[in-house]
Amino acid sequence: MSAFDLIPAPYRMIGVVVLLVMLAGGSAALAWRVQDWRYGRLLAEQAKLHGETLTQLTRIAAKRQEAEQNKRLALEQRLSTSEQTHYRVLSDVQRDQDRLRDRLATADVRLSVLLDAGAGVVPATSSAGGVDHGGVRARLDPTHAQRIIAITDAGDLGLIALQACQAYVRALIR
Repeated sequence: MSAFDLIPAPYRMIGVVVLLVMLAGGSAALAWRVQDWRYGRLLAEQAKLHGETLTQLTRIAAKRQEAEQNKRLALEQRLSTSEQTHYRVLSDVQRDQDRLRDRLATADVRLSVLLDAGAGVVPATSSAGGVDHGGVRARLDPTHAQRIIAITDAGDLGLIALQACQAYVRALIR
């Protein structure tokens, strides 16, 4: 007879159950450790992939920002060129208008208007150099001519400004 046989049956059952629980608890602890290692490795891989994804997104965002900056610089260059062209046209027109005003002031050039021949005015003989084929013309007073030139100057400047605005809008739309 062994020492195990001396222990009453209900206590033996309790001992077997305790022994099984202890063995199961050890294997459960081992299973928990293995699972912990597995999940730790998976979490490390996910963290690495997440970091790589963030790096790629950062690179893409930097490329997009560079592309937008290049677009903006190209637009600024086009607008600068357009502004220089507008300024050159405006300067040329103002210079031409100043010359015309000077010529009117010195009586080098006189403005005239074509008179309506049907209004009782006797037409003059046509001259060979006339554009209107000999229609009767009346010279304008120099002060009135200056006022007419000032009005046309303002209109010309308005048209030039309108063209500059249209060029600006076209550049923005592109």
